[in-house]
Amino acid sequence: MFGVSLQIFLIITPLSALGVQCHGYYSNEYIRSDFPPDFIFGSGTSAYQVEGAANEDGRTPSIWDTFAHSGYYHGDDGDVACDQYHKYKEDVQLMADIGLDAYRFSISWSRLLPNGRGLMNPKGVEYYNNLINELLRYGIQPHVTLVNYDHPQALEDEYGGWVSRKMVYGFKLLEDFIVYADVCFREFGDRVQYWTTVNEPNVYSSGSYDTGITPPQRCSPPFGGVNCRQGNSSTEPYLVAHHILLAHASAVKLYRKNYQERTSLRRGELMTSFLAGKLHFLLYLQIVCRVLDPLVFGDYPKIMRKIAGSRIPSFTKLESEMVKGSFDFIGIIHYAVYKIKDNSATLMTEPRDYYADQAVKLVSERDIFSTDELPITPWGLEGVLDYLKQVYGNPPVFVYENGQLMQRNSALEDTPRLEYIQAYMGGVLNALRNGSNTKGYFTWSFLDVLELFNGYEIAYGLVYVDMDGPDLKRYPKISARWYSQFLKGQKIDLEQIIEFEENISALPS
Repeated sequence: MFGVSLQIFLIITPLSALGVQCHGYYSNEYIRSDFPPDFIFGSGTSAYQVEGAANEDGRTPSIWDTFAHSGYYHGDDGDVACDQYHKYKEDVQLMADIGLDAYRFSISWSRLLPNGRGLMNPKGVEYYNNLINELLRYGIQPHVTLVNYDHPQALEDEYGGWVSRKMVYGFKLLEDFIVYADVCFREFGDRVQYWTTVNEPNVYSSGSYDTGITPPQRCSPPFGGVNCRQGNSSTEPYLVAHHILLAHASAVKLYRKNYQERTSLRRGELMTSFLAGKLHFLLYLQIVCRVLDPLVFGDYPKIMRKIAGSRIPSFTKLESEMVKGSFDFIGIIHYAVYKIKDNSATLMTEPRDYYADQAVKLVSERDIFSTDELPITPWGLEGVLDYLKQVYGNPPVFVYENGQLMQRNSALEDTPRLEYIQAYMGGVLNALRNGSNTKGYFTWSFLDVLELFNGYEIAYGLVYVDMDGPDLKRYPKISARWYSQFLKGQKIDLEQIIEFEENISALPS
């Protein structure tokens, strides 16, 4: 499936208006056969967070390399990460042992095309061919993302990356992103059925071009604070999202024209979802769904244009026709619930950034850098799925990321993560029973990886990686054991899971 990613916030109070039935605590009173036979269960990572080998075999820096080496992670970086570049066979074997149906990963653009364009790196092609073939050997579906916060630094230095239309409409025969996408489709498209273009474009465009907390850290005072290097927080979040939409739709058009018959391609749209508060609900949704609306309806919401005015680029008639319908599924990335309250006074201020345009304020906002465990509120995800059903015509949906953070340590006892995943899978099942067209559920993450906001301080993985050991040895956690038992059709309760602890070997000191 083919897609880009975005973030939506729903509201707590009027859930009944959305048709959501809240069932309280979501227990494990279900087994795999309660889900449809073709429902996909998987887990995921992304290139810079897991591969390592950052300076090997012809790979050049991406903007995430630059970001990490700026000291933002307090010394953490992805130079080695989990070293999946060298240990992919071991990792795929672990996936097979757990029983995963699918593995979601991203391709490093600068590993495949070190200059962002031009000659392919044969070592990069070889690595991704090997990974894909190894997955298929075990019957595991590859779900591939083309860009995850990591376009080549060379293109950022040359023309500013996504802020420039050169990324979309270059002076060459094809724009740089489409050349890259074409290489991926040509080299891997005969075996990959599920594609995502750019991960989380709404989160990426706001975090990277408004507040400057993610690479390439473009923003302007007073919105971005000390993180600002260059940029314009009032205009660039909209401009970047617009360029990503055009690039996404162009890639879909290219695939349909040149590669459709080689495999059954699915095009999709990823979405991060949080559940939000009460006032200004519809306005807030329309602002944060700015990437989804064009894909479904062909243009941005009218209220969004009214508020942001000329700061939002316009589609030509041909562009609107190209963007509309350029997906086969919607992807959801969901972790937590937030509440909002009215803050419409921000609409009277000048200049305004993307967040001021939302005209709301988060209540009891959880710091994105927090290392506290996430509350278990699976009705939030159920509400998102119901909202997509009612407002966007019930498209096919994959829950592409969902997981619980915990402090990163050698403890393999992670029952809070198990309880979180167990509850949210119950929420997905409830949504299915209420008519949602959800097709799959993926945990984040398969391994303990380098996290975007906290480096190696926290972890979401089903599998612990001993970063201090010379071999980066992998150790499945209790959550992995529970997931495995579930995927193999067994019903197992928490008391049985706890018994597993006695059989877990102590990690080397």
